[in-house]
Amino acid sequence: VRRMKRFLSDFVRRGVMAWGFGPLVLAVLYWILHTQGVVDTLTVEQVCTGILSVTILAFLAGGLNAVYQIEKLPLMVAMLIHGGVLYAAYLVTYLVNSWLERGIIPILVFTGIFIVGYFLIWAVIYTLVKRNTVRVNAVLKEKQQKTENR
Repeated sequence: VRRMKRFLSDFVRRGVMAWGFGPLVLAVLYWILHTQGVVDTLTVEQVCTGILSVTILAFLAGGLNAVYQIEKLPLMVAMLIHGGVLYAAYLVTYLVNSWLERGIIPILVFTGIFIVGYFLIWAVIYTLVKRNTVRVNAVLKEKQQKTENR
């Protein structure tokens, strides 16, 4: 129970920190679509749906990082939970906002792009964390050796 409360608290804290980026991302997206001639005008309903759905998406994306703080959860399971929930949230957001055509082919293309993007981002993060861990361990080892030589 205590771990669940800590997880939920961490989830909400991370989500609240991230949800402000949703409308900002939406504004950039609409600006890009406008400059490409895809969108000239938006209805009030489109704007409201976009703001609300992207804010919820940003909250979920930020909060979901709390999954990696669950100590007894294997990394691969955490990645599957994180990736699966993110995929579902992005897919629903894209469909609700009509940014993705309904149909098997568009959804398969979206799925492929999502999977490749997710694993590319994970590879970059893993590489950076691994490199920093090696550096920190080298500094700690050097300090330990200095302490032992005294």
